[in-house]
Formats: sequence, structure tokens, C-alpha cells
Amino acid sequence: MHAIIEFIPLILFFAVFKLVDIYWATALLMGTTFLQVAYSYFKIGKVPTRQWLFFAIAVILGTLTLVFHDEQFVKLKATIIYAVLSLSLLISRYFLGKNLVKQALSAILNNASGSVQEITVPESLWDKLNILWIAITAGISALNIYIAYNFSLDFWVNFKVFGLMGITFVSLFATIIMLYKYLPDEDEPKVDDKKRP
Repeated sequence: MHAIIEFIPLILFFAVFKLVDIYWATALLMGTTFLQVAYSYFKIGKVPTRQWLFFAIAVILGTLTLVFHDEQFVKLKATIIYAVLSLSLLISRYFLGKNLVKQALSAILNNASGSVQEITVPESLWDKLNILWIAITAGISALNIYIAYNFSLDFWVNFKVFGLMGITFVSLFATIIMLYKYLPDEDEPKVDDKKRP
């Protein structure tokens, strides 16, 4: 459910661009990003740093796009966001000693599995996954800026919606495959089953 909510602004951006133009789509993107922040605040009582970052970038670049009536600014959004993500993964791992991919995925895996024992994954695999996501986010950042300035606006919008979503889902699928053998068997007793007499 949360993943679907993340893609709502992008889908609405695409629809309004096709129906009206890039400027109305940009204004809607800013509005829906604000609604995501408000939803997080009222739903869980706090807004993740990542959402504040996305909102700030959307507002700054969106405002510049609308004020100067120049779509070049909004084209930078994906490049900046993915570059920041890539640098965050790199700096956190190699300068701060934290693996953000491990922190995010291990919590998800353990909650989803419902098994008594925590899922253990070798540190070497977490490092490989961290490097993989550094490369993916850096690659998306570079690809977005290349397409934005070498192809038509219509082509860029199609790439932003379908290309970025496609790359993201393929990358997530590859990550799941790499972690698959460390997941518990389906017939392993769940926590609730263990508690029953």
C-alpha cells in the first residue's frame, strides 16, 4: 500500500501532462507531494526525512519551473533525488559505517516473514546490495539528465513514469532474488503458531 502511495504523484503528473501541459502537471506534482507529507504526519505522527527532501526539491524546482515558465527546472528533479540517494548510500557505508540498504531491508524482511528467528544475511551480501543500489541510483540520475536534454519533453515524461518505475521494479526483483535463499521456508512455524498450545 505504501509503495502505491509513493507512485501516485508520478502517475497524476503523467496524466495531467498528457491532458493539459507540463506546467499544470508540475503544479499538481507539488500539491500531491505536499499531500504525501501531510498524510505521513497525520497517519504515523512524523514525516520521514526522505519525504521532506522530495517535497523540498519538488517545491523549489516546481516553483522555478512555474515562475520562469521553463520545464528545464522540473527535469532536474529525478536527477537530484537519485544523486542524493546514491551519495547517501555511499557516504553512510564508507564514511559512517552504516549500511542503509541493510537497515531498510532487514526490518522489512523480518516483519514480513513472521518467523521466530530473525533472518540472517551475510554482511558480504549486504555490502553487494549496497553497492548495487549505489550504482542503480547513480545510473538513474545520469540517465535522467541525459534523456532530459537529448530527447523531446514527451519522451522524457514517458521515461520518467514508465522507465523509472520499470528500472525500480527490476532492481527490487533482482534484490529479492539475491536475498531469496535466506528467507524462511513457508512451512516453518510462525510466531503466532508457536504461541498456540
